[in-house]
Amino acid sequence: MNTIFPAPLRSGDKIAIVSPAGAIDPAKVEGAVSVLQAQGWQPVVMPHALGRSGNYSGTDDERYSDMAEALTNPDYRAVLCSRGGYGVVHIMDRLARLPLTDDPKWVIGFSDISAMHALMASKGIASIHSPMAAQIMKGTSDPDTASLFGILRGERPAYAFDGHAYDHHGIATGKLLGGNMAVLAELISTPYDIIRPDTILFLEDVAEPIYKIERIFYQLRLSGVLENLRGLVVGQFTDYRPDANYNDMETMIRDMTSGCRYPIAFGVPVGHVDHNLPLIEGARVTLKVSPYAKNALIFHR
Repeated sequence: MNTIFPAPLRSGDKIAIVSPAGAIDPAKVEGAVSVLQAQGWQPVVMPHALGRSGNYSGTDDERYSDMAEALTNPDYRAVLCSRGGYGVVHIMDRLARLPLTDDPKWVIGFSDISAMHALMASKGIASIHSPMAAQIMKGTSDPDTASLFGILRGERPAYAFDGHAYDHHGIATGKLLGGNMAVLAELISTPYDIIRPDTILFLEDVAEPIYKIERIFYQLRLSGVLENLRGLVVGQFTDYRPDANYNDMETMIRDMTSGCRYPIAFGVPVGHVDHNLPLIEGARVTLKVSPYAKNALIFHR
C-alpha cells in the first residue's frame, strides 16, 4: 500500500487538540496552545479535551465525537493528541469507519497514541510519532518540537545519533512503522496490526517488566516476523527494574535478536524521555548503522 501524506501546514491553519485517551492537565494544553499560536497556526481545543471521566478525558462517545470531528472537518489540518495514557482502543473501530482517506490529517502523538498511528497506517495514511503537549509547551528551544514543526511544514528530517555496543551494522531502506511495544502487541492479528515483515520497525516502552517485553519478542520470533524485518530501531525502554535474568532491557533484546541479519540500532532517542525524535509513520526511510560514524535515520520524499 502506498502511503498518503497529509498536506503541509500553512500559516493560519487550524490544529485540533484532542485527548482520545487519558485526562490531561489543562496547563499543559494551554502552554502548547501558546507555542502553536506563535508558529502562526490556530489551535482549537476540542470540547472534551480537558474533561475527565474516570481515568479518561471523557466517555467513549465524547472522545469519539472529538476525534471524529477533528479527523473529518476540513477546517482542521492536523490533530494533536494532548497525551497518551490508555483508551484509544475503545474508539478505534468507530474511527476506522470514517472516510479518513478523503481528506487526510496529520495525527500527532506517542505512547497510547500508537494505536491511532496503527489505525492511520491501516488506511495507508502517514502520521507523526512525536512529543505531545507537555513537551511542545517548551517551545522551539526544544529540538524535537522544532523538528516536529518542520515535518508539519513539509520537511523530511535526517537524524544522527550515537551508536551502541549491541548494534548490528548495515544499511536498510524500507517503510518505517512502530511505536509503543505493549500497545502494538495488543493489536496483533487485528486489522490494525503494523508489526509486519519487510518493514523497518521501531519500538519503545515504559514501565513494562523485562519478561513481558521478552514475551512479545518471542511472539514475534515464533510468528516469523522478527527474522524477516528489514531493520529494527530499538528506542528507549524506561521505568522498569532489573530481574533475576537481565539487568537491563537492551541485553535481553540483544539476545532475542542475536540471529537477525539486518541493521539494528540500539538506544535511539525515541520514547518516554526528554529527547524524543519525531518519526513519520509510513514514510520510506534509510537506516544506517555504522561502527565508524554516528548512526542515521534518513526520511525520503
